[in-house]
Amino acid sequence: MISGGFDMGGFGSRGSGGFSSRGSFGSRGSSWRGGGDDSVEVGPDTKAFDQDVARRMLPYLKPHVGQLVVAAFLVVVTSCATIAGPLLIKIAIDDGIAKEDPRLLAFAAVLYLLSLVVMGVSSYTHGAMIAAISQRMLHSLRVRVVEHLQKLSFRYLDNNEIGVIIARVTSDVNALNNAFSQGTMTLVADFLVLVLILGAMLLLDPALSLVTFVVLPIMYLITRVFSGQARQRYREVRHRVGMVYANLQENISGVRVAQSFTREDLNYRQFQGTNRENLDASMRAARVMAAFPPAVELVTALAIGIVIVYGGYRVINEAISIGVLVAFLSYVQQFFMPIREMSQWYTNLQQAMAGGERIFQLLDTDPEIVDKPDASALPVVNGHVRFEGVTFGYDPEQPVLLDINLEAKPGETIALVGPTGAGKTSIVNLLMRFYDVQEGRITIDGHDLRDVQIRSLRSQVGMVLQDSFLFSGTILENIRYGKPDASMEEVEAAAQAVGIEGFIRRLPDGYNTAVMERGGRLSVGQRQLICFARALLIDPHILILDEATSSVDAHTEMLIQRALATLLEGRTAFVIAHRLSTIKNADNILVLRDGKIVERGAHDALLAAQGFYAELYTTGVSAGMEGEEAAAKPSAVPST
Repeated sequence: MISGGFDMGGFGSRGSGGFSSRGSFGSRGSSWRGGGDDSVEVGPDTKAFDQDVARRMLPYLKPHVGQLVVAAFLVVVTSCATIAGPLLIKIAIDDGIAKEDPRLLAFAAVLYLLSLVVMGVSSYTHGAMIAAISQRMLHSLRVRVVEHLQKLSFRYLDNNEIGVIIARVTSDVNALNNAFSQGTMTLVADFLVLVLILGAMLLLDPALSLVTFVVLPIMYLITRVFSGQARQRYREVRHRVGMVYANLQENISGVRVAQSFTREDLNYRQFQGTNRENLDASMRAARVMAAFPPAVELVTALAIGIVIVYGGYRVINEAISIGVLVAFLSYVQQFFMPIREMSQWYTNLQQAMAGGERIFQLLDTDPEIVDKPDASALPVVNGHVRFEGVTFGYDPEQPVLLDINLEAKPGETIALVGPTGAGKTSIVNLLMRFYDVQEGRITIDGHDLRDVQIRSLRSQVGMVLQDSFLFSGTILENIRYGKPDASMEEVEAAAQAVGIEGFIRRLPDGYNTAVMERGGRLSVGQRQLICFARALLIDPHILILDEATSSVDAHTEMLIQRALATLLEGRTAFVIAHRLSTIKNADNILVLRDGKIVERGAHDALLAAQGFYAELYTTGVSAGMEGEEAAAKPSAVPST
C-alpha cells in the first residue's frame, strides 16, 4: 500500500496514512473505529413510520407495478375466500342441519371445501409473486448502494468502519426490503380481511358486533405500548448488528497481525463482548415481541367470552340462530389474527425504519471528489506535472502539506523521501485526486486537475503499491484489471516484460490459475510482479511506485529492477522508496519534513550538502545501501 519512505533505522514505512487495513487511502485524523454511518443515536424519538424512507422506496417498487396489481387482486380473492368460510358454516347449520336438508348441507360443504382450495391456490400464487418482487427489489437496492459506495471519496472510508458499511448492504437492505415488499402486501391483505370481517359481523348481528367491539380500546392500548417499546428496541438491534459486522471484519482482516502478537484470546473476548451487547439488545427486542401475542390472545379470549355469554343469551331468547353464533365465534377468532400479523409487520417496520435511515443516509452522502459540470476530458498527456503552492490537510485545521512547489518534466523520475508523516503519500494522493488541495493547484501539461474528468486523469496514471493487492479470480483477470479488454498477446507481453511469463506458464492452469483474495496462494514477490504487469498493461503516462521493491527478496528485486527499466522508460514517475537502487537513479530527489520540501536535488549532490537527506541516509539507510552495493559485487566465497 502507499506508505512513507525510509523504512530502516528509526523511520517507519507507513507514511502519513496510505491504504489502511480497510483498503482506503490516507486514513488520517481518525481511528479505525470511526462511527460515521452508524453513529445515529438510539432513542424513543425514532419514527415508527418514516414517510421519507417510504417515499424513497417507491422507485424500487415502480418497475413491478403490474405484478403488484395482480398480486393485490389475488389478495382480494384470498380474503373473500377466507371470509366465505364462516358464512357457509352458518348456512350449513341453519339451513342444512336445522331444516334437515341434506342436499343444501352437501352443497354448503362442497362450497366450503372449494373456498379452501381457492384460498390456498391464490395465497400461494400471490406469495410467490411477492417473493419474486422482493428479491428483485433486494437486488436493485443492493446494487444501488454498492454503486454509490464505489463513488464515495476516501474520506468517507477513512471515517467509517467497513464492517458497518457491510451491514448496511446486507442486513439493513434485507430488513428494508422485507417491510416494503412482503410486509406491505401482508398489511394490505390483513386490512382487507379486517374490513370484510367487520362487515360480515355487522351483517350477521349489529348488536352482538357492538358488544364485541368493547375490547378494541384495550387492543389499541396494548398495541400502542408495544409499538413504542419495539421501535426503540429494534433501532438498538440495528446499531448492534453493525458493530458485530465491524468487529468481525476487523478480526478477519487482521488475523495475521493478531496471531503474531498472540492477541487471539483478547480479540475473542472483545468480540464476545460486542456480540453479547448484540445478544442483549436482541433479547430485549425479543421479550417485547414475545409479550404481544399473549396479550392479543387474552383480548381474543375476552372477546370470545363476551360473544359466548351475550350471544348465548340471544340464542336462548331466539334473537339469533345457532349458526349465527358459530359463525360469529369464527369471525372473532379470525378478527384478531390479522391484528397479530399486522403487529409482526409493525415489528419488521421498526427494523426497516432503523435500517432505511442508515441506507439512505449513506446514499445521501455526496462524493467529495467529483467532476465539475464543465469538466473536460484530459487529453493524452506528456507527463509534465507541477505542484504550485499546494497546501493540504485531511483535517483542514491540521495541514500535512505546506506550500509545496515541485515540477516533474516529462520522462523524469522524482523520488520522495523523508520520515513517517512527512507528507510523501499525501503528494501522490493529491496527484491521483483522491483528495483536493485546500490551497494552490496541481497541473498536468498545464491542465488543473480540478478542471478535468477524474476518469480521464486516473486512466493515464498507473500505481504499484507496497501491499500488492490481488482480487479473487485468475492471474489473467488480475493482470487485466485496469484494462479488461486487453488481448492475450498484450497480457503475455506485459508479463514477459516484468519477468513472470515463465513462472505463470509453470503453474497448472497457467494464466487461468485461480488466486485467493489478496493473492493468498502466491508469494509476496509473485504478487508484486503481477501488480507490475497490471500497471504496465495500461501503459500509463505517469507512474507512481510506493515501496514497490521493499517486500521482495534479492532475486525478485533483480527481476523488478530489470522490469523498472522498461516500466519507467518515457514515463514521468513518482517513487516513494528507500532502496539505493531506486533512489540513486532518480532525476530529482525531494526530501520532505513536517509537510515541507526541505531539500531537493540528485543523490550525490544531496549527500555532499550534508543536510537532512545525508542524516537520513547515514542513520537510516546506510546499512541497507551498503548491503545492496556488496550484493552487487562478485563474491569471493562460494555459496553453500
